[in-house]
Amino acid sequence: MKSDIQIAQEAKMKPIMEMARSLSIDEDDVELYGKYKAKISLKVFEKFRNKQDGKLILVTSINPTPAGEGKSTVTVGLGQALNKIGKKAIIALREPSLGPVFGVKGGAAGGGYSQVVPMEDINLHFTGDMHAITSAHNLLSAAIDNHIHQGNALRIDLRRILWKRVMDMNDRALRNIIVGLGGKINGFPREDGFMITVASEIMAILCLSKDLMDLKERIGRIVVAYDLDGNPVYCRDLKVQGAMAMLLKDAIKPNLVQTLENIPAIVHGGPFANIAHGCNSILATKLGLKLGDYLVTEAGFGADLGAEKFMDIKCRYGELKPDCVVIVATVRALKHHGGTPKDRLSEENLEALSKGFENLEKQVENIRSFGVPAVVAINRFITDTDNEVKLIEDRCRKIGVEVSLCEVWEKGGEGGVDLAEKVANIIETQPSNFKVLYNLNLTIKEKIHKIVTSIYGGEGVLYTKAAEGQIKELEKFGLDKLPICMAKTQYSLSDDPTLLGRPSGFKVTVREVKIANGAGFIVVLTGDIMTMPGLPRIPAAEKMDIDENGMITGLF
Repeated sequence: MKSDIQIAQEAKMKPIMEMARSLSIDEDDVELYGKYKAKISLKVFEKFRNKQDGKLILVTSINPTPAGEGKSTVTVGLGQALNKIGKKAIIALREPSLGPVFGVKGGAAGGGYSQVVPMEDINLHFTGDMHAITSAHNLLSAAIDNHIHQGNALRIDLRRILWKRVMDMNDRALRNIIVGLGGKINGFPREDGFMITVASEIMAILCLSKDLMDLKERIGRIVVAYDLDGNPVYCRDLKVQGAMAMLLKDAIKPNLVQTLENIPAIVHGGPFANIAHGCNSILATKLGLKLGDYLVTEAGFGADLGAEKFMDIKCRYGELKPDCVVIVATVRALKHHGGTPKDRLSEENLEALSKGFENLEKQVENIRSFGVPAVVAINRFITDTDNEVKLIEDRCRKIGVEVSLCEVWEKGGEGGVDLAEKVANIIETQPSNFKVLYNLNLTIKEKIHKIVTSIYGGEGVLYTKAAEGQIKELEKFGLDKLPICMAKTQYSLSDDPTLLGRPSGFKVTVREVKIANGAGFIVVLTGDIMTMPGLPRIPAAEKMDIDENGMITGLF
């Protein structure tokens, strides 16, 4: 079987202007980045203002495992399949981060015969959005230290600066650093650190903004530090929100590319799904809903993280209403949740599969709690046996959820026709009664308790002394009436990555509560969440190369 990059390099792409015309986008509203990439002007929204929105389909999954689930692949494949059955469908994905590309995970452009292309460009620098976000973020970092160096009129407490620096690479050595060394001319020494760009609040702001002015206003609201009296210091106090928005004037425009089967794809924004909300931009989603009859998008990690935040954060701010949710599961991943070791996932094990199914069952319940109909997609691997597939199908029917065997990695859109037909039928026959999980006027603790007990299936919540103090501080300054963004392990419904399947009787420990005031949510940290990953013993970068003709190998 050919590798993902070999398949992508053999793709017969159409000029991106041709793709734009197929969506009725005028040439004046397209900014070309070469022959196969473009940005779409935000003026397009005005031209399509009176057009009825299409149907919104979210792709999520069970709790991810090292075996892989394939959400992006299913998202692309479903978009292609919907077009095969005569529907005008568009897909919307997040932009890949260079850190995971060169680390362990690899790219995020789908796989097999369900990819977005040009795959190499999308996984590398693309249209420069990540660099623009990095620059805007670090401009604020520079402004903070310069303000202190120039006399510190805002009386910023050097011990309580919240704003770290960022770069789009995995580099554990930069997690905790000291800046300002070298004497008076270099400023005041203080502790600092780096996060990866996709963990930046600027990324989250970009993805939740409705236009450039909303972006600028949100940037101004960022809490960057506390002063010596314990009051918040905002980005607007440093007067750089205009300059930061200026750096993002192009990054805010959605990117247009295509799938291997020449289906339009909007790839824009890429926040982490634990420290942030893990969805592509609201602008990309709303644009896709105007340009197509169906918009297929995804949310990061499992339904307990990405889908919950899609519903409670993205849909709330974007005034979106999902019509159907596809929950991706694999035989291998379910066996892992049932206790099968990683090196034995290729062996048939109906007992482990049956036990692991409980994780899928909980995620189905989670989606239903939002009032949205669900479909299970079994993303098939070559090692899956007929008995295993039948067990999942039987169990899905037993709990009353539609199920489809999906082979889009191997067959492209053709391998997802059954899934597409079932999704389209559900949208036509089962209207969504979407509702958010909680009211924003609840206290911070009440909102956290609702997520933990309703979505994770936990018994309750424990708080460290530090978290208790941080909650009281946010309440004191009126920063508590915002959605909650839970930062926890993606591997378990609980905050313990070793508790697989459907654990019960657990309590989630909140160790830190942080404000992302510009983005408009409260980050609640549980466990050990890493905002600056490190490279593995053998990074994916070691297998990548380029020859004298510019041919790239090893990128996946």
